[in-house]
Amino acid sequence: MAILALPVDQRVIDIDSRRFASIEKALVELITNSDDSYSRLEKKNISTSGNITVCYDRHQNGAILTVSDQSEGMPLERLRSVLSYGGAHSLLSKGEASGRGYFGRGLKQAIYGLGHGWIESLYNGRLSRVDLFRAEQGNYVYDDWDGDKPAATEDYVRLNVPFDANGTKVTIIVDNPQVNIPYFRSLVTAVNNNVYLRDLLDRRNVALINRSKTDKTSAKVLLRYEPPSADLLLGPDLQKSFLFQEKEYSFYITLQKAHNTELILKGDERTNGLLVISGTAVLDCQFFRFENQLGTEYLFGKVSCPGLAEMLGLGRAVISDERDGLNLKDNFVEAFAKAVSDTIEPLVQQEKFRLSHIDHASTSKKTNILIEKILQKMNTIATDELGIILPPGSGTGKYGPHNTGRPAVLRFTTPFYYRQLNHRFRVTAFIDKNQLIAQDIIVFNYDLPPSIKIEPAPNEMTAAELPPDGRIEFNVIGAEIGAAGKIIIATGPYSATCEIVIAAEDTGKGYGQPSGRLPAKWDKDNATALFIGYELRNLDNDIDRAVYKADERLILINTEAPTVRLYVDGQGHFRDGARLLLAELFLDVIAEELAKLYVDRTTQKGVTEAYHQAKQTFIKRFGVEIHQIMMGG
Repeated sequence: MAILALPVDQRVIDIDSRRFASIEKALVELITNSDDSYSRLEKKNISTSGNITVCYDRHQNGAILTVSDQSEGMPLERLRSVLSYGGAHSLLSKGEASGRGYFGRGLKQAIYGLGHGWIESLYNGRLSRVDLFRAEQGNYVYDDWDGDKPAATEDYVRLNVPFDANGTKVTIIVDNPQVNIPYFRSLVTAVNNNVYLRDLLDRRNVALINRSKTDKTSAKVLLRYEPPSADLLLGPDLQKSFLFQEKEYSFYITLQKAHNTELILKGDERTNGLLVISGTAVLDCQFFRFENQLGTEYLFGKVSCPGLAEMLGLGRAVISDERDGLNLKDNFVEAFAKAVSDTIEPLVQQEKFRLSHIDHASTSKKTNILIEKILQKMNTIATDELGIILPPGSGTGKYGPHNTGRPAVLRFTTPFYYRQLNHRFRVTAFIDKNQLIAQDIIVFNYDLPPSIKIEPAPNEMTAAELPPDGRIEFNVIGAEIGAAGKIIIATGPYSATCEIVIAAEDTGKGYGQPSGRLPAKWDKDNATALFIGYELRNLDNDIDRAVYKADERLILINTEAPTVRLYVDGQGHFRDGARLLLAELFLDVIAEELAKLYVDRTTQKGVTEAYHQAKQTFIKRFGVEIHQIMMGG
């Protein structure tokens, strides 16, 4: 057997193979190759099974991956020619096929990017095989076994091809140490949601089989992409057109709006955006003129333009050099993008207006921590330096907008735990020892089914036995989907309850909020602190940027104020890049409230100038420090 160097520039292979150093990316390439092959047969009115079978055998430091189909198959001459493909030689770029492709480079790079492997193909009763690997010197080589041979029965069985039919099987040994080896369930999710396979999964039977003996997840999964629940805004397949060089080209567009489902805004698993399709090829996913702009966060759909594949066949560079989407600098693509953008503009603007008037917004965890630091600092200054001490609050036990009826003496950090089956999690309760006497008895009740196990599980303890911080932690695990129960703690007139529900998968959000966003902290409702928290809330006016709400002791940032609204995206997240704006707003409210309470204790109470002067003094005194904290200093 002769081992030959690949008839392609070795540097090109090296660069391209790095792009495929991912099992998910390699699978996309191999699956679309099989789809292209089926499409060519169907163009000739030849019936096909449409079956594409992926087998995955995961090991600790590597994996074995196979992709097989029952399509055209390849004679040895065709198989050899695949090794020299690239650029202008591919069927896609020559206009002979409409598949996504990688300009004929994907098959080789999928194998080399992951490690090594081989291609076997049955065609008209003969079996051809080519092995691809790297020589000891590091160069890319192949072995074609000196020719094909008559196919035996076991060959058809091994390649999962009906007897006397055609088909191809690619086997890859994943031994590149730079490649991440995903678990089977993760691989199913990544492939099932991949942008470039989304349309394909509707017309092919793509099965992913788990061959790992140690993985207990499902043995076989038939892949299907399930779009989010949505309303139809345009289409389906509304026909529009545009002119290019005095010729009219049609495109067909479908636009939908998700039902309050947060879409993925970027990456290969993006659910937001318009899928750009030409023939059977998914070429891109984006929103053209409105990419990354407010108003598109909940929108998705597809736009099909046969002219893109036509232009590609004529040699126009409608695809970027890196093969990662449309080339917006090409004149044809530019005309197409403008027409699509003009079509969706009224709906995007309508959605932009709706999303810019949100009731509540949230900040990132980092921003939340910085704001908490500011409030703690200013509370300390108010009490220790300025002598401003407020009486305890009303004890309403509010958790965000929901009245739980729980006094702050006892509380759970989360009132509702929705957690994954057989996944251990922690429930935390806090008991304020300062409001109890040492002899007070805290009673613990557990209304839980046998399938929910909890430890430790104390029945009662005195306040004196509590940890110094009053923190009680329970380790919980549930063994039955749908099992539910409660933990109740009580002492004297006070009580607190949390619910536990066991689910197939943890949603990762909830917090008792319809929106799924984390509300403002509730834990200081009975405290004497001046500033117990903050919320980004719509105040039903666009004049006030931020105010202090005395009855809740909250600083409210007005999401309706134009300068605030500018930095809130359509999903209600305040952008971290605008922290200086928050620092300015917090400083203004804090300084004003401190000035009011400070002056009210003097003989100048009611004198407007006295309040103004005190506020300016506090702004000068605390301004730099508040800004430094908000910038992470």
